[in-house]
Amino acid sequence: MGSHGIVLFAHGARDARWAEPFERLSARLVALRGASAGPVSLAFLELMTPDLPTAVAAQVANGVSVVTVVPVFFGQGGHIRRDLPVILDECRAAHPSLDIRCSTAVGEDDDVIEAIAAYCLRQAF
Repeated sequence: MGSHGIVLFAHGARDARWAEPFERLSARLVALRGASAGPVSLAFLELMTPDLPTAVAAQVANGVSVVTVVPVFFGQGGHIRRDLPVILDECRAAHPSLDIRCSTAVGEDDDVIEAIAAYCLRQAF
C-alpha cells in the first residue's frame, strides 16, 4: 500500500514571487508530517506550473495510493465550484486506482478564519 500525498492547489500568477507563501506552506507541511508520511506538492490552476494533473501524476510516480487536494483559495468561488471538479475528474480518469480526495477551500475553515481574525487584530496594535 502506498502513502498518502497532499497537493496544495492554488490559482497561480504571472509573478513568480506570488508562489512564495505556498512554498512556505508546503515546506511547513513536510516538516509537520515527516517526509515518510507522503509527498506534499504544489499545483496551480493557471499561469504557473505544475498544473494539477501533472502534480497528481508525479505523486502517483512516487507511489502514493491516496492524494488529498487542498484548495488554498480563500473561498468557494467559480474556480473551485466549476473548474476544479472537471480537473479532478480528469485526474481520476487518468489514475483510476488512485483515491483522490478534495477538501473545501482553506478559507472556508473556521480555524483559518480565526487565525486570520487574530492576525487582523494584531495589525491594529
